[in-house]
Amino acid sequence: MEIIAAGVSVRTHGATLLSDVDCGVRPGELMAIVGPNGAGKSTLLSVLAGDRRPDDGVVRYGTDEAHDLSLSDLSVRRSVLSQDLPARIPFTVSELVELGRHPHRGDPLNSSERDARIVAEAIAAVELDGWEQRIVATLSGGERLRAQLARVLAQQAPVVLLDEPTSALDLAHQEHVLSLCESLAASGRAVAIVLHDLNAAARYADRIVVLNGGSVRAEGAPTDVLTGDLLSDVYRQPIAVTRHPHRDCPLVLIVDR
Repeated sequence: MEIIAAGVSVRTHGATLLSDVDCGVRPGELMAIVGPNGAGKSTLLSVLAGDRRPDDGVVRYGTDEAHDLSLSDLSVRRSVLSQDLPARIPFTVSELVELGRHPHRGDPLNSSERDARIVAEAIAAVELDGWEQRIVATLSGGERLRAQLARVLAQQAPVVLLDEPTSALDLAHQEHVLSLCESLAASGRAVAIVLHDLNAAARYADRIVVLNGGSVRAEGAPTDVLTGDLLSDVYRQPIAVTRHPHRDCPLVLIVDR
């Protein structure tokens, strides 16, 4: 399922958070949304998710406008990982991940056995197998994030929207989660992720949207978008871009002022 934002603007308390944003993500594609703090990345993701109505413009899931869809319809079409992960969740890991199966409860082709299998596979995918009965509130920040990601996986929605899915993760788990996102796109899902790590975006994204001040400054393949001049201007920091010595992608480097 393709998701498209057309002419999206969001304003609040006299401030413009997004201004005339056009973007979209297609099935089989991983799109990274990058930009400095306050650029509008999380706002854009919430609009794409249908959680926030834009003041202008529209978001479409296929031919349907997001805000014409009920919450139950949206939950079948997209799964979301937000930044606001509550710390004191009184559920076990297994119970939290089972919430991802709720949109499928009314599906006559679904079954409790299928739910249990998908939940177990999602927990294993984020490397929390054996932790099913741990209370989520007792987990570290990175472990809670992985448990929430397992919930997203268990939902099995065709559109996956993730806000900073690698925050609080160590290097190994960052790579594991991004590889998992890459696999989701390869399986035919439309995947959009907000990232601060430009090198992670360069390595894993098929397409990058660079936001600055609520507007799209650039959109395209990593090699086209990640240029020293553009990034230096957007981030207000001298940046150089070269080829990665071990991976076929750009390498973004901070340069001394």
